[in-house]
Amino acid sequence: MTALEFTVVDIVPEPYAAAPTLLAELGIREGTGATVHALALRCQIRIEPRRRSYGPDEEAALTDLFGTRDRWGTTLAPFTWLHASTVIPGFVGTCETTLPLPCTYDFDVAAARYLNALGQGAIPLLALFSGTVFTRGTTGFAVEQVPWDREARYDLPVRVWHDLIRAHFPDTGYARLTHETLAALGRFKAERGLTDLDAAIATLLAAAGAGTGEEAS
Repeated sequence: MTALEFTVVDIVPEPYAAAPTLLAELGIREGTGATVHALALRCQIRIEPRRRSYGPDEEAALTDLFGTRDRWGTTLAPFTWLHASTVIPGFVGTCETTLPLPCTYDFDVAAARYLNALGQGAIPLLALFSGTVFTRGTTGFAVEQVPWDREARYDLPVRVWHDLIRAHFPDTGYARLTHETLAALGRFKAERGLTDLDAAIATLLAAAGAGTGEEAS
């Protein structure tokens, strides 16, 4: 039997990806001296929100996720952020590998809203590892499963997330709207000769006394 241990060495943005992607640099140690011929690794990244403190602005932005602070004792529970997988070539003893972590900026996803609400500090992550290990057996190759208790914690600086999103979506964000609302906004934009839907929404907000802080085109 193999004995695998995992550590998260670093997490950095992938600068050349078409979509927002982080790269997790993993360290892997096999403690028995066995030869690992290949490792099909799976990883679930969870966020542990109780492992950090929150300022007043962050608290206000997180109300829709966790409720008011008096409820955080029960609502501030860990939740899944990402699933990722990779195949690692053979090694003996230790190895390092890179695990791509595709990210989303869709605010319908709770993790994206949580990350966007944070202004500073670190994002407390828990990496849960599983997968299949291929080793040499008495009659050829042997197959083992990575134990379900393999895990590693890592505190990702909030600035890394914000830098990643700014690189792919400078000064923009996502909002999911129904087809009917989009059609109505399109008509409103055309009737007033506005340049885009952002200008249409800014005009409506200004008319309602809730401006964006910028003049509509």
